[in-house]
Amino acid sequence: MPSEITPDVVRHLASLARIGLTDQEVQRLTGELGVIVESVAKVTEVATPDVPATSHPIPLGTVMRPDEVGLTLTNEQALSGAPDAQDGQFKVSSILGEEQ
Repeated sequence: MPSEITPDVVRHLASLARIGLTDQEVQRLTGELGVIVESVAKVTEVATPDVPATSHPIPLGTVMRPDEVGLTLTNEQALSGAPDAQDGQFKVSSILGEEQ
């Protein structure tokens, strides 16, 4: 089966993407893209109506655990390692150029 990807196709795609390619890169990408197109074609051959469509090969489930109340830091403990604190909160430098 001849590949649908030719050097001219690669050059055209590169121009659409505004990517400058050398002749060596065009040749390499022609082969690589040809392999990708052939691989997709093989998948479409086996994707028949009796094969269910999947988005992931392994069923996904939630990995969240239930919330449980536990021991937490006091406000003083949380702020104890802060370089600067004010009114029970972390004090940080302005990042939006506002006057301090």
